Amino acid sequence: MKVLHPFKRFHGNPVLSRDDIPYWCNTVFNAAACKFGNRYLLLLRVEDLNGHSHLTLARSHDGYHFEVDREPWITPSEDPGYEIYERYGIEDPRITYVPEDETWYITYTAFGPHGPRVGIGKTRDFESFERIALITEVPNKDAVLFPGKIDGNYVILDRPGGFAGSTGAIWIQYSPDLVYWGGARALLAPQPGWGKSKLGSSVPPLKTDEGWLVFYHGVRETPSGRIYRVGAMLLDLKDPEKIIGYTPNFIFGPEELYERVGDVPNVVFPCGAIIEDGIIKMYYGAADTAIALAEASLDDILGLCRLAKSRETHAR
Repeated sequence: MKVLHPFKRFHGNPVLSRDDIPYWCNTVFNAAACKFGNRYLLLLRVEDLNGHSHLTLARSHDGYHFEVDREPWITPSEDPGYEIYERYGIEDPRITYVPEDETWYITYTAFGPHGPRVGIGKTRDFESFERIALITEVPNKDAVLFPGKIDGNYVILDRPGGFAGSTGAIWIQYSPDLVYWGGARALLAPQPGWGKSKLGSSVPPLKTDEGWLVFYHGVRETPSGRIYRVGAMLLDLKDPEKIIGYTPNFIFGPEELYERVGDVPNVVFPCGAIIEDGIIKMYYGAADTAIALAEASLDDILGLCRLAKSRETHAR
């Protein structure tokens, strides 16, 4: 096991850039991912020439080569209940399939004059999309939904705060209906080191025999700016507030030129991952300028999470 470098980058990176979008835009990054039928789907965050974001689908037969739809799929809402909160764009989607509902849920960041907050919607066919609710106040983002109910409740990880220099931790919340949320508890807080400034969930939790595998990003402030890198933790399947283990160091960080140079340099930011035949395909935004792919063995990642067991059963 390569402890420091479990992920191998796709040789054809980046898999998508601005030149692959069939209409005018500034950039593309931070894509949700899933397997729908026999096709791989990416839900792209596309930033237009005004600096506002919307979401567009890209499709692939092999998970490596994607064709982007000719028009956006989800754009900021004009509904009076949503408009002011999505006025400046919708960002950083994540896709979760909940088998009990036979439904794909999409969490996203709604950005408006009051700041960022989390929205959630649903689809069954990736043709129609129905908003369900705006589920947090501001500022809050980086929300991922668990792929199934736990003790009859939906469960979400989000990240309140973390703006204007404040620290931001990963929190957990529960809901009976995806609209009303509560029971919030802090799950994982920044500590001195590679994720000192703030943390945030990256991809929806992946169910494994050993626990819920959660990739998260950590941010460190340096004299030359921020660095976004990726760690992982395992949560108990029955009690997701219990951290079983975690990686003591970051396991993926910006190294290549397309990750180091861009609109926001030194950023790798995953929003989607797919497990197939024991291999994790992780799709990530690179420097807020492109989308790239890296792959790792699930066993290697679980082994890294075993290197450090949490000394506390809940938030640490």
